Amino acid sequence: MKKLLGLFFITMVGVGAIFYFISTPVKTAIHPKNDMEKELLETAEKTFRFFEKYTDSETGLTMDRVDFEQEETKAEHTSPTNIAMYMLGMVSGVELGFISKKDAEQELEKTLNSLLEMNTWNGLYYNWYFTKDGTPKTDWGQFISSVDNGWLTAGLIVTGQYFEDLKDLTDPLVEQMDYSTLYDPSVGHLHGGYDKEQESLTPHHYGMLYTEPRVASYLAIGKGDVPEEHWWKLYRTFPPEFDWQSQTPSGVMKDYNGVSLFQGVYEYEGIKYVPSWGGSMFEALMPSLVLKENELGVEALGLNNLQHVKGQIHYAEVNKLDAWGFSPAAIRNNYGEFGAPVLGAEGYEDKATVTPHASFLALEHAPEEVYNNLKKLQDMGVYGEDYGYYDTVNLKSGEVAHAYLSLDQGMILASITNYLKKGVIRDYFHQDPIGKKPEHLLEVEDFGIRD
Repeated sequence: MKKLLGLFFITMVGVGAIFYFISTPVKTAIHPKNDMEKELLETAEKTFRFFEKYTDSETGLTMDRVDFEQEETKAEHTSPTNIAMYMLGMVSGVELGFISKKDAEQELEKTLNSLLEMNTWNGLYYNWYFTKDGTPKTDWGQFISSVDNGWLTAGLIVTGQYFEDLKDLTDPLVEQMDYSTLYDPSVGHLHGGYDKEQESLTPHHYGMLYTEPRVASYLAIGKGDVPEEHWWKLYRTFPPEFDWQSQTPSGVMKDYNGVSLFQGVYEYEGIKYVPSWGGSMFEALMPSLVLKENELGVEALGLNNLQHVKGQIHYAEVNKLDAWGFSPAAIRNNYGEFGAPVLGAEGYEDKATVTPHASFLALEHAPEEVYNNLKKLQDMGVYGEDYGYYDTVNLKSGEVAHAYLSLDQGMILASITNYLKKGVIRDYFHQDPIGKKPEHLLEVEDFGIRD
């Protein structure tokens, strides 16, 4: 009897050890090679803690924004992009050793179950939902955004590939998101979205390739919701006769798959590039969190990403600004659009306002320059002890917006993960047929911007 009890005890201890091992993150999945990698890991862990703290424990929905000016102020609603950033954040947390895969999967299951219950339009999600119960905001949330849904679809694809046990939940959600309902075949572009209150599609379209909505365009093609010609219908630059744009492009006409496009190019201080709309970093580089632009678009999007990083750095130098990284972000009690205007067709003003997420997006292109820039931002008081970098600093006034946006926190965390783990998030996105099928669109094009 004692022998049997002993065997039972040993067995249960062994089982307990196995369960402990499964539910306990390995500290850490990364072994920093230098001070920079060590600091990146520390920042990533603080950023991950934001998602742990400000995601509803029942619904799995992350708050849009938290401010710490006088006291903690929570924006207890969320968007499709915020949900996607939480998903990428959970993948990052596992990859970097902050949470076990089992625990992350359990947390994401809550999110996916909420998504299954939330109101949609043709499988596409509204702009804003309350985090407490997933009901839509009816005051200013009754809009279906093409770009935001694109990010949610991308997050679902990565989640399903990374957590195989969740594919039964993610795949139906992705399948029902019907981008054909947002596509205008007469011009070959996606509408900006659908206005539920007006019951109409927006009159404006997303017509430029080098902007954030290209994620939605890419995966809509991968899903088969829109034709491949959509990719070639998007403007690289606007035609030279559009004299309102920030500069007159040079370029030639090219034919791709039977579609003729103007392969236009801008130039700034010897740097050739295809512009974004506003000259901001997240328009330019956020899509490369999931798209293998850097690996596959070596003469097109990947090279253009590098050129925009160079352009932002040089723009700050020319304008005698002490730091760089211009992108839409939070300011005190508000939100602003910032960019290096020379890099955009329209061009947002920089307003001497810099945001850390713009630096992190550039990590894979200019790690040393990013590290040095972040050191400057730390000296300006932009680094918070609890959740990492605050959202902005004004370089002239020194005013820091003591705010955290889940969007920007997600970009920071995913950027660090891709840098330290060699593009792992992109790998999982492209592992799915939706990510794999359109890869030739990235490979075949030549922007004509190589120095």
